[in-house]
Amino acid sequence: MSSNAELHLAYKVGNAELSLFPYPHFFVQNVFPSDFYAEIQANLPDPAALLPIAEVRPVKGYKERYVFDFAGPQFNALPREKQAFWSGMHKWLLGGRFGQLVIEKFRPFIAQRFGNDPNLELYDEGLLVQDITNYSLGPHTDSPRKVITFLFYLPRDDSQRHLGTSIYVPKDPAFRCKGGPHYRHDGFERVWTMPFVPNSLFAFFKTDNSFHGVEPVLDADTRRWLLLYDIYMREQKPVGTQRNAAVSPANVKFSF
Repeated sequence: MSSNAELHLAYKVGNAELSLFPYPHFFVQNVFPSDFYAEIQANLPDPAALLPIAEVRPVKGYKERYVFDFAGPQFNALPREKQAFWSGMHKWLLGGRFGQLVIEKFRPFIAQRFGNDPNLELYDEGLLVQDITNYSLGPHTDSPRKVITFLFYLPRDDSQRHLGTSIYVPKDPAFRCKGGPHYRHDGFERVWTMPFVPNSLFAFFKTDNSFHGVEPVLDADTRRWLLLYDIYMREQKPVGTQRNAAVSPANVKFSF
């Protein structure tokens, strides 16, 4: 392992107990060492450095969600000491051992979803996020390409405890969604809301019933900080085109 923070995170994730209803997920606290979490807080970018998500990712709406990408002009504009911190974390969080650990954690569900597809390729991605007042996220199951989502909650204290991600079940028990659309809250029952507390993590496996969202954020002058870590399925190329070496869930290849 490249750092105490990486080893601490690996221990927490590797030993977290999975809950299976209504879909595979877990929630853990103190996911980073306390001194490292203090470093995260000290190195959060100035909010002015974040951009509306529609300017960084091919999505529409979410005008109350701002993001920071760890590449390109946003990163290059950071003060040098903050660049050093996030670059160091980026190196061990993305594209390597941590991703493999996550795959091992959810291996049975990956096998169930994809079988032994020899052309399966997965990659991971990180994004720093800040949601502001009036942010809301209707129940949805995530993009069809999404495989696993990690939501690292980064508040300074417990005052935003009520702003965590919620798990929903549809009022129609037979309703499923392969992914994409977001739905109105009134078509779902809220099962649980994760506490949005410092140094915690909510993670889940994407299924056709992995409905989750965020209740409307009504607190004035709210800044809701998260670090998103996601594993995606790479879009398959048409038959006959050249591709990288094929891999299966038993030997996942990462790139970013």
